[in-house]
Amino acid sequence: MFGILVNLAAMDESELDQWDPVVTRQMKSWAGRIAKWWFRSEVRGLENIPSQGGALVVANHSGGMLTPDVLVFAPEFYRHFGYGRPLYTLAHYGVLLGPTGDLFRRLGVIHASPENAASALRAGAVVLVFPGGDYDAYRPTAEANIIDFNGRTGYVRTALAAGVPIVPTVSIGGQESQLFLTRGNWLAKLLGLPRIRLDILPVSIGLPFGLSVIVPPNLPLPTKIITEALPPIDITARFGADPDVGAVDAHIRDVMQTALNRLASQRRFPILG
Repeated sequence: MFGILVNLAAMDESELDQWDPVVTRQMKSWAGRIAKWWFRSEVRGLENIPSQGGALVVANHSGGMLTPDVLVFAPEFYRHFGYGRPLYTLAHYGVLLGPTGDLFRRLGVIHASPENAASALRAGAVVLVFPGGDYDAYRPTAEANIIDFNGRTGYVRTALAAGVPIVPTVSIGGQESQLFLTRGNWLAKLLGLPRIRLDILPVSIGLPFGLSVIVPPNLPLPTKIITEALPPIDITARFGADPDVGAVDAHIRDVMQTALNRLASQRRFPILG
């Protein structure tokens, strides 16, 4: 564990250096309680994440703007592995803007760039990525249990470049935190928003504000969330030294879809779990 910290401290990438295990431990003490109390959360399969070396955790994304995914996963990750091994979460640059940006950086949130991801993975860290991004997090309730990354395959190239396994991870329940009606692709296009790199304008219904078009963000309902890390996939061992990125992506999504279908078949009621 100490060796990992030394490697990270020696890197030039200031974003990675900003991870603070003390602040992370403090945040876990209450964030974990919130996740357990409000979402009755369960995180399974953490033993599938390799105990040493870098690993890319690839997950589906749920819950819209106030997504609970990291709130649920991170406390259990540190409970399992301790604080000698950071968990970095790749995020859109907008997440790191404003007054909360410094706190998020201390918790291991970094800009979603191939360079950041590769540096962290080569240093032995675990990196959490949601390839579907907002497109996935705002999927309609009718498609809540569908794995769809919107054609994004960069995560495969990242894992290949760093020489690390992919750990497919699925979560269920987060998309029941409110009623998601549409991603609003058509609405965004109608208003010319793609010109400012905004391809969706999601519409949802929740509490306490009712109808929401991105804002105001409704508070998540206390839906039961189950997250499960699946066995790691060594891309080179399975697909060869020069794999077809599309084929790897299709396989990863198929593995995740099968697991999500299993979790969905075990779910008795929406929200209640």
